Amino acid sequence: MATVKLTNVKKIYDNNVVAVHDFNLDIADKEFIVFVGPSGCGKSTTLRMVAGLEEITAGTIEIDGKVVNDLQPKDRDIAMVFQNYALYPHLTVYENIAFSLRLKHMKEDEIYNRVTSAAETLGITEYLLRKPRALSGGQRQRVAIGRAMVRDSKVFLMDEPLSNLDAKLRNQMRAEIILLRKKINSTFIYVTHDQTEAMTLGDRIVVMKDGYIMQVGTPTEVFEMPANLFVAEFIGAPKMNILDTTLEKRDGKYYVEAYGAELPIDDDKGAALAEKGIETQEIILGVRPEHIQLSHAGDPHSFRCTIRVNEMMGSEYHIHALTESNQEIIVRTPTMDLTREEREQLEHGNEIYVTFKGKVMHFFDKETQKNLLV
Repeated sequence: MATVKLTNVKKIYDNNVVAVHDFNLDIADKEFIVFVGPSGCGKSTTLRMVAGLEEITAGTIEIDGKVVNDLQPKDRDIAMVFQNYALYPHLTVYENIAFSLRLKHMKEDEIYNRVTSAAETLGITEYLLRKPRALSGGQRQRVAIGRAMVRDSKVFLMDEPLSNLDAKLRNQMRAEIILLRKKINSTFIYVTHDQTEAMTLGDRIVVMKDGYIMQVGTPTEVFEMPANLFVAEFIGAPKMNILDTTLEKRDGKYYVEAYGAELPIDDDKGAALAEKGIETQEIILGVRPEHIQLSHAGDPHSFRCTIRVNEMMGSEYHIHALTESNQEIIVRTPTMDLTREEREQLEHGNEIYVTFKGKVMHFFDKETQKNLLV
């Protein structure tokens, strides 16, 4: 078993800056947890407190039911992969991976078996006799992961391990981490500022801001039911469209005024709003770009926009447009859904009509910015 439990964990630095506020989280055995958030949100600090590299100011951290607050990193049975690889430049790949095993005075044949097995899993067998300077960034990161693997630790901690790689290598390494997780089947805590990594890797995601947990949930839960406006805008690319508007209830039905068009809320969402006792009120409306559809002038629920920028992303277009009330809106539409003539019309200055359905809308309280349906 390798459970991790953080209870009321807080970190305050000497200058009275609070980096982490009252952090509470239970991580199950063999779960892959991702801490995600913008720079300075406290995610790496929290990871370093679990590792023992950062002293906690208050609270307790347990690994496998044992409080580890006062244990040195080497005694916590954790393995950590750093952003900058932290390889010894004068040692070969083999010796880098074997380093921690030699410190434990492990037998040479056991060291050989562990190192070669990890190298085979990571596809770096042919590099075992090379020095780190002869490797690419992706290969160096595999060596760093291999060094963590051979320790056979209860918990793997990974601090933005892919942030120094280019986009192509990040995609490749992300897939390899997914496969690696299945092979070694340990508990993972992974830190990233990249929401794509968070969504594709995590069993659960911990979204953080300014040292606070904003939401904990599965990738699907966090994407489809963001707890607040910060999570809604942070998760998803391009980010969610946001509009100050009024949610109206008339004759038991709900409507919103959006970009000059009155849009009805579908029955399921309407029932959920009614169950919460929500009446007519000022709200913040959120709609993801992929949920907005190109329409036509005759559609009573559509509204007119003028294209500012059209980004052709290959499989889809990201259309940045201005509504008649001068509000910016982003529309994400699949390339295959458009005819050649329609694609040619998506030019700067041209007018388009767009619409969206009531079931894809998100409603946030104007004061607290909390999701009205969570």
